Amino acid sequence: MTRSGAGHVVTSVAVEIEAPASFVWDVLVDYERYPEWNPYTVAATTTLEVGAPIDLTLPAYDGSEELFTTREFIRVVDPPRHLRYDNADQVPGVLGVRDQWIIELGPGRCSYGTADTLSGELADVALQLTGDWIKAGFDAVAHALKARAELLWA
Repeated sequence: MTRSGAGHVVTSVAVEIEAPASFVWDVLVDYERYPEWNPYTVAATTTLEVGAPIDLTLPAYDGSEELFTTREFIRVVDPPRHLRYDNADQVPGVLGVRDQWIIELGPGRCSYGTADTLSGELADVALQLTGDWIKAGFDAVAHALKARAELLWA
């Protein structure tokens, strides 16, 4: 977790995936299949249109067995490279902007990473409460996406 002029940034590990970027993109945005492989975002619903909501179902950050759903809004859809959404004004005092990047590394290979930038008057508090949970969740998604894409590609 780092602090930049724009706020706090929580990043995932970057994973290299033995599958083409366009294929990994298709796995990433196949929201109906999230319950089969995604340990952090166990469900997602959206039309994937810029400005549309994306409803994300996540495990509770307190470690309990509870799930909760948060509504965010799609801001960038640039297949197979970049997906961005944010929570707009859904959380007073905190703007969370999530970027997911797929970078082509060569024929049949790419990398994936994600980052959440937290800004606003309560960003410090949000980071203290959820920073470790976000980091662990993002790392879990990166590793699970790699495993899922490579399994399906093979």
